[in-house]
Amino acid sequence: MRRPKKRGRIVAAVIASVVVLGLFGYGALQLFDVFKGDDGDTKANAAPQNRPCTPTTTAPALKPMALPQPAGVTVNVYNATTRGGLAKTTADAFASRGFKVKAFGNASPPYDKKVTQSALIVAGPAAEAAAREAGTQVAGSMVKIDPTRKDKNVDVMIGNAFTALASPADAAKARVVAANPPPPKAVCATGAPATTPAKAPAKP
Repeated sequence: MRRPKKRGRIVAAVIASVVVLGLFGYGALQLFDVFKGDDGDTKANAAPQNRPCTPTTTAPALKPMALPQPAGVTVNVYNATTRGGLAKTTADAFASRGFKVKAFGNASPPYDKKVTQSALIVAGPAAEAAAREAGTQVAGSMVKIDPTRKDKNVDVMIGNAFTALASPADAAKARVVAANPPPPKAVCATGAPATTPAKAPAKP
């Protein structure tokens, strides 16, 4: 009568061992998936990275145009900084390079102490080419076209980053770029990396 009890204990021990091994195997499989990174959240997060990028630009493209010689450009030089004497010395420097200087002095309130770059070149649509020519003399300057202006003069607003006019060699290089400006760089509107479209299979 004692043998059935031993058999029952053996069967219970075998079943318990199988259960323990099963739990251990399931836990190991879960750990493997975690370290491998095959969970659903990872796939969901990775999906948007495969979306194609829509190129866009932050600035309009500038058209190539022939630039006038310095003798054909009339400039007004205004000091938009807190440093005294810049308008006069810069106007003299422009005159020494062949530009016609009409006036110089302090910048008006809309620009005074508000120009952070080396210079802001302001002109009307009819003087865009002249403004580009004047801008070649100041490295880091920016050209602003005011659609309300009808005259052909160019205002050079000296900014905080100004130190001196560019060297003649650097100005000559800048003139080539100003006459033939490169297209603006495209950026991704969605923030996702651009993808290369797949090539169509070759026809037999």
